[in-house]
Amino acid sequence: MIEARGLTKRYGGKTAVDHADFTVLPGRVTGFLGPNGAGKSTTMRMVLGLDRPTAGQVTVNGRPYRSLAAPLREVGALLDAKAVHGGRSARNHLLVLAKSNGIPKRRVDEMLDLVGLRSVAKKPFRGFSLGMGQRLGIAAALLGDPGVLMFDEPVNGLDPEGILWIRTLMRGLAREGRTVFVSSHLMSEMALTADHLVVIGRGRILADTGTREFIDANATSHVLVRSPQLAELARHLTARGHRVEGDPAGGLRVTGVPAADIGDIAADNGLRLHELATVQPSLEEAFMRLTGDTVEYHAATPQPSPPQTPPAQDPPTLPQAPPQDPPTLPQGPPPAPPQAPPPSPVPVSDAGGTPTPPDGVPITPQNGPTQTTGNPGWGLT
Repeated sequence: MIEARGLTKRYGGKTAVDHADFTVLPGRVTGFLGPNGAGKSTTMRMVLGLDRPTAGQVTVNGRPYRSLAAPLREVGALLDAKAVHGGRSARNHLLVLAKSNGIPKRRVDEMLDLVGLRSVAKKPFRGFSLGMGQRLGIAAALLGDPGVLMFDEPVNGLDPEGILWIRTLMRGLAREGRTVFVSSHLMSEMALTADHLVVIGRGRILADTGTREFIDANATSHVLVRSPQLAELARHLTARGHRVEGDPAGGLRVTGVPAADIGDIAADNGLRLHELATVQPSLEEAFMRLTGDTVEYHAATPQPSPPQTPPAQDPPTLPQAPPQDPPTLPQGPPPAPPQAPPPSPVPVSDAGGTPTPPDGVPITPQNGPTQTTGNPGWGLT
């Protein structure tokens, strides 16, 4: 069991933990939740005696951690998975811890098998991935078979199979009657793992209650309704005093009335329904509502940039073809002038009469040969 009473830690003018009171009981998994900078890691360091409280006290099984003779046999912790000498092998790291706390050597090999690191037990730690480092840190926490276990973000770097494994492991340890105290930012995982929650914000304890009770106290369920006649349905629901809001994905969110009653109202008014479902609130929703005012580091919400008008551009200049010389014709003798076609033969009468040219124009014989435009030896009449 872990008990904190008036636990306070200041660094100069900053108060990291402010009069924290809480109890972590055995037999259940207690989740330790809070925004970044809320004081979770500082609280865990004070539990383990790594930081001295400014005021108040915290005890493990009724005693301060510093007074424990063999602390690994009573408290196992994973705060920083990388806090291992880079040149030391996984097996040698566990052997050193075992020898310093009087733990049998056989536990080293048992823990390596439990976390799945037997095949890399002789490799130096500097070559380990984040997930492998987490597994080695869990092995170190379980090495002394302690009754109290503390884990700070134990699923960091683990794949889905590893996350399921550590969830099953922690719940199994709690069923054995051990005290299990787990810090995490993964709300969905804590909802599946933790039976009880301690919530801190700006160093103050905001809640110390069961997981289901925490969700019910800080978030409400609603009924999601989808219908092709939403406006008319909303009017009937509002008239009966029910709270109706639009759902971002379409449809209506109705609070304060069971789903069956909404169905009856729709049926009485002849309205069709396409969906009618009760939506339970999540741990994330409840956590955000409770701690929204205690978040120290707010990230800016990116805003879409207005469309930019491209600057005017000159029309593109088309490439100019280089000037070309006219084609050079082949040199040779000048062409001969066209020749007149050869004269057509003139038929002559066999009886010695006047011959008739082919075109039917009568011609007469001349004294001697005469060169004319017509047939040689003939003149026009």
